[in-house]
Amino acid sequence: MLVDIHTHNPVTPGYTAIRNLTFTEADKILASEEEGFFSLGFHPWHAGDFSTGLMDKLSAWATDNRLVAIGECGLDKNSRASFEVQLPVFKQQIVLSEESHKPLIIHCVGGFNELFRIKKEMNPHQRWIIHGFRGKPELAKQALKAGCALSFGEQFNSESVRITPIDRLFVETDESTLPISGIYHSISMIRNCKVEELTAGQHLLNRFLQKGL
Repeated sequence: MLVDIHTHNPVTPGYTAIRNLTFTEADKILASEEEGFFSLGFHPWHAGDFSTGLMDKLSAWATDNRLVAIGECGLDKNSRASFEVQLPVFKQQIVLSEESHKPLIIHCVGGFNELFRIKKEMNPHQRWIIHGFRGKPELAKQALKAGCALSFGEQFNSESVRITPIDRLFVETDESTLPISGIYHSISMIRNCKVEELTAGQHLLNRFLQKGL
């Protein structure tokens, strides 16, 4: 089963995806009986809109087995919100990830030093998945050494894909219109392996399949 670890697109039959919701979508979907796998969090672009009330909502929704990951969240130097605003919002979501025993989907632009420092400081036990990773192998090595997993989408550095351990390599569409099968194929060609060997996403979801939706 091909698993799209992070997408903003509608999910089509034939594969399994973790769809990233907005708070507006979550209000409707998580109050319904709709089945699926979802993620939700405060994107660093919207850290300035953070409120205790919204965090309370996120914490309540995190008890739903359909919400299988917290995020995307993280740090972005291009956000209108300063790092001073972004950091506490990110840290609260790290705490929620730990309390709910759910992985963290991370968006990081220009803040990797701070990201690795926070990970060392907070010493989380849940998986951190850096989504849409396009960095060079030197940055990939730092992220892997810090204990992070990497998710690759339509655009990626081939050498970074090669050096990422198979159990920490995830595949995603994000906002791409390419089918997830095409991205899996590209990565399997670089890895010189069968698509079926790229199973990190399936192993992640198995935890939640065992609990039932």
